[in-house]
Amino acid sequence: MGRADKVVLAYSGGVDTSVCIPYLKEEWGVKEVITLAADLGQGDELEPIRQKALDSGAAESLVINATESFVKDYTFPAIQANALYENRYPLSTALARPLIAKLLVEAAEKYGADAVAHGCTGKGNDQVRFDVSIAALNPNIKVLAPAREWGMSREETIAYGERFGIPAPVKKSSPYSIDRNLLGRSIEAGPLEDPWTEPLEEVYDLTKAIADTPDEPEYIEINFERGVPVGLNGQGLDPVSLISRLNEVVGAHGVGRIDMVENRLVGIKSREIYEAPALLVLIQAHRDLESLTLTADVTHYKRGIEETYSQMIYNGLWYSPLKGALDAFVHQTQERVSGTVRLKLFKGNATIVGRKSEKSLYTPDLATYGAEDTFDHKAAEGFIYVWGLPTRVWSQKLRES
Repeated sequence: MGRADKVVLAYSGGVDTSVCIPYLKEEWGVKEVITLAADLGQGDELEPIRQKALDSGAAESLVINATESFVKDYTFPAIQANALYENRYPLSTALARPLIAKLLVEAAEKYGADAVAHGCTGKGNDQVRFDVSIAALNPNIKVLAPAREWGMSREETIAYGERFGIPAPVKKSSPYSIDRNLLGRSIEAGPLEDPWTEPLEEVYDLTKAIADTPDEPEYIEINFERGVPVGLNGQGLDPVSLISRLNEVVGAHGVGRIDMVENRLVGIKSREIYEAPALLVLIQAHRDLESLTLTADVTHYKRGIEETYSQMIYNGLWYSPLKGALDAFVHQTQERVSGTVRLKLFKGNATIVGRKSEKSLYTPDLATYGAEDTFDHKAAEGFIYVWGLPTRVWSQKLRES
């Protein structure tokens, strides 16, 4: 008797997840492997991937299009929270993991599987995100991670797969490890493992090199309703179309590249390259619109919430109680965050040059230094006296001692 009779395996079509199919059956005694490939707007043709799973020994091969849910239920809340891990990475890859975990658990329940599986290794963040999310959604289901335990090198993994009719990659066309979805691409490994090495242009796909960008700036306007982006240049767009269109427009100006050394959850530092044109610009614009529509105390308090929120997504705690509580706070703050932000795209920069909102707290006749000024300047003296009183008393006592 193996660890499980029927398993739902998260499947990408790559070497590791393909080899997981015969490995689960031959080494761990699994009788039936059902694969699940999630379409999250990565642009791959998924029918060959579906067929490859069957050719590799899967009893059934599922392909689920979850792109709309990916944007509405996972990406938009992260934008409302201005989620940037270590104040730089907009979590484009991390946001996909809780959704894939949810699809795995739902499929396991639908098909009567007693376990789910993934092809993550023991060094990355994704294993934590999958395992913890699955446990939160169904604490009774087993999680199998063959690649974390089999101890095979890549060459040995390929050789093992060939024994069961899984074709080896024709060639190692790229030294990089790449993950892609609608929100962007993450690139690591190969020459990038040296943090001193400049990335070659070949690693990028969604963003143009500065030398190839237009010589004239382009202005765009992003429309928000209650913290959610709903349109571009006054035209209402569905969530998936909005992200897709923004990726094209923003990426064409070389905006959206990140090169960083990040702190992984498992304790190691990793050099990562990200491309996330639309997501970065949306967070930038959303945060600016909040400066116009939120009170000072809410804005300042929310910054700390945002850092915690970002860490929770990165660390695989999307379905945790604290994340749910923070969601309630963020949702409440977004009631007034409606309006339009204008950006100037030029030579790798997205610069905010205008913002407007019917919910704006900006009051021209208070802010102006012109004749229309209605601010009571005399009131400032009394305010300063009261505000500075503790400091003044402290200073006096210091001098007396």
